[in-house]
Amino acid sequence: MKMSRFTLPLQKLNKEDILLAGGKGANLGELIKIGVPVPPGFVILVSAFEKFLEETDINVKIDSRWRKINVEDIESVEESSEILRDLIVKARIPEEINKEILESFKKLKTKYVAVRSSATAEDSKINSWAGELESYLNTTKENLIKNVKKCWASLFSPRAIFYRARRNLGDKKISIGAVIQKMVQSKVSGVCFTVHPVTEDKNQIVIEAIQGLGEALVQGKVTPDSYVIEKDNLKILDINIPPKEKQKLSEKQIKELVKLCMKIENHYKNPQDIEWARKSNKFYILQTRPITVL
Repeated sequence: MKMSRFTLPLQKLNKEDILLAGGKGANLGELIKIGVPVPPGFVILVSAFEKFLEETDINVKIDSRWRKINVEDIESVEESSEILRDLIVKARIPEEINKEILESFKKLKTKYVAVRSSATAEDSKINSWAGELESYLNTTKENLIKNVKKCWASLFSPRAIFYRARRNLGDKKISIGAVIQKMVQSKVSGVCFTVHPVTEDKNQIVIEAIQGLGEALVQGKVTPDSYVIEKDNLKILDINIPPKEKQKLSEKQIKELVKLCMKIENHYKNPQDIEWARKSNKFYILQTRPITVL
């Protein structure tokens, strides 16, 4: 059997594999292991990005440019960001990596996938890259490689550079993988915080829900339904729905999602920020990360 060098199915990963697959990929593998429903997929491993940088000599140019960045000067950051991202997007991925990515894609037997960045310093209890790195939904075979490179390049977006500086990660080696998952064309999607993010009440879960895909919520483009639930008795304490809209989840569905999210929190033993989607009467977990604001 041919050994994979640059990709691995999600089910072969676990939470210890952050340096291999990035935070997102490692956590999704862990969720599958504990029986949580996750859309099928694979991870383009960090080794693929590293080999790509090495074979194209981009790593030398990154080191040189990185030393010139002055985070106190926005123009310096934006100029360097543009140069670095351009280098990555315009370079050719080595053929052996290309081939393995497309072979793994073929095994998913789907037309559309979601491509999500998965950084190696991502989603620890201290650092969360939520919103700093890119995701590309409804990606087809034709634009898969291009979107993978755009995900890699987002490691050098102005937001990501500022974030690294703010967290004193500037000199730390950070690399990136990419999660490729079968697209869930969800009727309803959203986020769940397993501790109330405002009051910090540990016995309260907050769920936000919108119609359609969750990216609109993550990007702050729509106002979601908001539900507050007590963990110990599953009592729904508060339901808030935007004016002129219908409630997105029934009480039964809310309780079903709460149980799923509590299972994840109990496994990780700390509060989680969870992205979810619902399609064909089933909840899918798209990612989980520790809540860092507490």
